Amino acid sequence: MRILGDLLTPSCWSVRTRVTVAATLIVAALLIVGVTLFYQVLRSTIYGGLHDRGTLAVNDLATHVRETDIRGTLPVQDPGVPLLQVVDGEGGVLAASEPLRGHGPVRVPVSPQPGRPEYRTLHWTETSDVYFVSERVNTRFGERIVFAGAPITTFTRYRGVFVGLLTVTVLVATAAVGWIVSLSVRRALRPVRVMRTELAEITGGADRRVTVPEPNDEVSDLAESVNVTLDRLEDVLARQRAFVADVSHELRSPLTGLRTQLEAALERPLDEDWPAVARAALGDADRLQGIVSDLLILARLGAGVQVPRERIDLGELVRAEASRRPRRVPVEVAAEEGVTVRATEAHLIRLLTNLLDNAERHAESRIWITVAADGPDAVLEVRDDGTGIAPEDRERIFWRFHRLAEGRERDRGGTGLGLTISRDIARAHDGTLVAADSDRGARFVLRIPREEP
Repeated sequence: MRILGDLLTPSCWSVRTRVTVAATLIVAALLIVGVTLFYQVLRSTIYGGLHDRGTLAVNDLATHVRETDIRGTLPVQDPGVPLLQVVDGEGGVLAASEPLRGHGPVRVPVSPQPGRPEYRTLHWTETSDVYFVSERVNTRFGERIVFAGAPITTFTRYRGVFVGLLTVTVLVATAAVGWIVSLSVRRALRPVRVMRTELAEITGGADRRVTVPEPNDEVSDLAESVNVTLDRLEDVLARQRAFVADVSHELRSPLTGLRTQLEAALERPLDEDWPAVARAALGDADRLQGIVSDLLILARLGAGVQVPRERIDLGELVRAEASRRPRRVPVEVAAEEGVTVRATEAHLIRLLTNLLDNAERHAESRIWITVAADGPDAVLEVRDDGTGIAPEDRERIFWRFHRLAEGRERDRGGTGLGLTISRDIARAHDGTLVAADSDRGARFVLRIPREEP
């Protein structure tokens, strides 16, 4: 029963089935309405003609009855209305046309008001009906009732056949429409089936793409979108592989150094300076801890982990962090008052610390920090008077584990993730971090949305 219920539930049908059923039902409803209207129009046309001819015939007969006391056989003026009869007020037949000779009075309703015709259809024989018009007439000879009837032989005889043909036409047309729609939808969805097959064959390491069908329509747009998505996935996989390789390389170096030192010390334990070995091992452990901590921060930022945000005065934060510990070169701060943002304080501190550490690493004599409001943004700049960054390297310095030669010479203990983390923090706050042009040294510009006071 459950399987039968699923088959009868449109949500479980295929797109082809749903479209075919919907289109077929709509066409069937339109055909039924159209055929019904056609039948009613045809019937109205036939009865309208009978109404006009019967009215004319009964009017002529009534006029004749008012002038003459008619008896006997009535002449037929309109062959389409051959049934004529005149009855007196008592119901006796006074005159009739040849087809009604010997026939009793016609039993159809008559209006009690003289001069007002009454129209009725009477079942006359098994194969025909008669459309009768009756009228009460006051004459000097007494009250008379006149009847004029027109047989509906052809319409009555073939009505069943006609209705049957209309029904068969509706059924055949509906079936044809359903078949045509089904084939059309199947053909329209053929590129989608090809696309599904190609997608099923694409694995994580494949560089294949789905076929973009012709002509240029919604299906081809879908195929192009799928290819764009596959390009992005391939790029993500490539970056993940590169990231894993970089992490492995960065972790291997301190681990290898630590293992080598310990193995060398254990070979001659009595001759080894164990405090020096411990200090060296501790340095490698610190570097490993820094790499793991930075990777954890990157993972959280990349996963979009939501952390509480609060209203922060950016100028006060910069002044506090710049004076928190002494540095190799002086740090000058120029911060406007009232530049507030809604952010995570720990993240902004990490971003600023990374920029200051980077500036201190390359500066010759001074570091400058400025905080200002620029329209809807709060702008933080960190500059130094070092050698600066070549234009072609201004994006590469934000790559993971990417360090310029000068940076590796000045600080061999860095992880190569500081600027990457800083940019991810800026993006997490709907902002940007770039290495901008500068007359001398490096210049980093942070922009994040400012909160109005």
